[in-house]
Amino acid sequence: MRHMKFTKLDVTTADGTMDVYVHAPAGAGPFPTVILYPDAFGVRAAMHEVGERLAREGYLTVIVNTLYRAGNFAPFDIANTFTNPPERARIGAMMQKANGEAVMADTRSLLDVLAKEPRAKTDRFACCGYCMGGRLAFIAAGTFGERVAAAASFHPGNIVTDTPESPHLNASKVRARLYFGIADNDSSCTPEAQAKLKAALDAAKVRYELEVYTGKLHGFAVTDFPPTIYDAGANKQHWEKLLGLLEEAL
Repeated sequence: MRHMKFTKLDVTTADGTMDVYVHAPAGAGPFPTVILYPDAFGVRAAMHEVGERLAREGYLTVIVNTLYRAGNFAPFDIANTFTNPPERARIGAMMQKANGEAVMADTRSLLDVLAKEPRAKTDRFACCGYCMGGRLAFIAAGTFGERVAAAASFHPGNIVTDTPESPHLNASKVRARLYFGIADNDSSCTPEAQAKLKAALDAAKVRYELEVYTGKLHGFAVTDFPPTIYDAGANKQHWEKLLGLLEEAL
């Protein structure tokens, strides 16, 4: 991995110390701020690539280690984690600890830290995320109301569930512009789930775009996913949508 310039910050939370990674544009700022929630595989080179690109575009980008409760862990083999039962159990336990309620509490602590960061504009900010992180970005929009100007969710999973904690049930609290880039044939975000999500967002008069990436698989935008999943054309499209949303909202 080539060297990428970022700053590590430690954020004190109710459950310990969460590490976050700041990619900042050149100059003193203050800059519009984007909170990036990674997928279940955590903070790594592919996520830093996103942070670096957003910083080049003028956004102070904060990558959150949502998995900090697991401590230092051996990296996962992305190609076979979910088909290997012990590894699936290991990542599942880590994801369970990084649930919406816990990560939103972490985000409140992070925002308190960023309020003292002169380069960051935090009165209104944006969120984005991939897979599990896409779900968290949507939850943040429903949690922080007016403060979230935009939230982008790429191949998010479980944004509509049958539980009382389902993120779509908070649609009425969303004030952000939203974008959902959903993989075709994604069992974690089925056409039925998409219909329920759209109904909730329409009823709440939320400004959103939900786009199905036809023929693409869950994980299509993340550069270190296997070549059978990652799609360069879909990645390019996701960047156009993300940057357009941020420019419009921030």
